[in-house]
Amino acid sequence: MPEKLFTCEVKRRRVRAAGGYEPFWKIKNVQEALVDGDTEFRCKDCHGAVKLHKRAVANGAAPHVEHRLKRDSEYCPGGYFFAEATDGREPRISCEPVR
Repeated sequence: MPEKLFTCEVKRRRVRAAGGYEPFWKIKNVQEALVDGDTEFRCKDCHGAVKLHKRAVANGAAPHVEHRLKRDSEYCPGGYFFAEATDGREPRISCEPVR
């Protein structure tokens, strides 16, 4: 069963007080992020890399993301494998967080 995360973090830029720009991560709905033209995504819970799935069929699933790495899904509170685990594991940040 593939996981479907409908919210994620997208990388944005804002103006610094000292001048120039600085990157920051903003939580957004995946569909909203696609409309806004965002291109960089990560999981809002574990900061791991995610794969974007756009709506391909009219009656198909809404746009969503899923973890690229199974080990991220195993320890992310939003992950499918974390929800299915019965060993009492604790959530944690990804071993390879997207910066």
